Amino acid sequence: MSAMNPGRILLAAGGTGGHLFPAEALAGALLGRGFSVDLVTDERATGFAGKLASVPVHRIASGGIAGKGVAVRARNYARLMLGVLQSRSLLKRLKPSVAVGFGGYPSVPPILAAQWAKIRTVVHEQNAVAGRANRLLMKRANRVALSFESVRFTEQLPAAKKALTGNPVRAAVSAIAPYVAPGADGPINLLVFGGSQGARVFGRVTPPAIAQLPEALRLRLKLVQQVRREDVEDVTKAYRDMGLDAELSPFFKDMPARYEWAHLVMCRSGASSVAEIEAAGRPALMIPLPNSIDDHQRANARSLGDRGAGWVLDENDCSPQALAERLTAILGDSAGLQSAAENARHLARTDAAERLADVVADLAQSTMGEAR
Repeated sequence: MSAMNPGRILLAAGGTGGHLFPAEALAGALLGRGFSVDLVTDERATGFAGKLASVPVHRIASGGIAGKGVAVRARNYARLMLGVLQSRSLLKRLKPSVAVGFGGYPSVPPILAAQWAKIRTVVHEQNAVAGRANRLLMKRANRVALSFESVRFTEQLPAAKKALTGNPVRAAVSAIAPYVAPGADGPINLLVFGGSQGARVFGRVTPPAIAQLPEALRLRLKLVQQVRREDVEDVTKAYRDMGLDAELSPFFKDMPARYEWAHLVMCRSGASSVAEIEAAGRPALMIPLPNSIDDHQRANARSLGDRGAGWVLDENDCSPQALAERLTAILGDSAGLQSAAENARHLARTDAAERLADVVADLAQSTMGEAR
């Protein structure tokens, strides 16, 4: 490949928010340091939002191969190879000094093509279990940036290759006010969210669980809950019948404000949710998605639970009665809530975007030195 542009960085990410959010945070940090940034993703993603909407987006072919039928896997392998060819052409045109992959199969073609072209690469892993796309790429990567101190499937990597950066989150989440536990007789604010799959189980289990809370506790409860659009009417009626003050919506655009309001968060344990819980310094009852690939959500949740920063409840054990018992114990212990909140904030790496930018900038600087 012809001479590289040391000031240009290529980011490659899957089309979901869990991959795009940290990529967007890194893009902001790199732009602030004078780098130019391009994003490579698949057809699902619309690119970055807000101030970073002007970052060029390049779309390539890709396809997942985990757990698919033979015909689907064969087609997706072909799409991945097409994506590699498209990525090689893109790399020749852009000439980046570093390519950064954030996981998801759309990140495989550009990072693989960059490695074959001898372009320095960084792989960022958001979860406590390395994803399959990242596991494919990390052995040939120059650096592997981790969000947790212990990440399964990275144990054999040389220590010098690994960098503990954390998982970048929105600045507004890190900036919310410190936690204050509920008073002895005041309101208790419960925030429940979990994406489409989380919203389904929470919509089914949470209303009957809350109905079983001790009356004195239930009367103090104020609830904000994400609910699937098709379930809003039924869940609204369930809470109305028990006289509960509840705000329900399929989506909340103001999550930083919701975190700040919450005394307890009940949610799944995807990488972005866990990182935001830590950055917000809010105690959380986490119910991991049971069929997540390699059970990574359970590992994410345990990384908080084992450090006193939250509680973990398996979905298989999440009957209304069991959830009611767990909520009664947690919400009735103000000191425990305060301690979990402080432990969560202690785990946070609110400078994760800058740490990751340091890793990328060091590699870019190495490229510049070699060019000279």
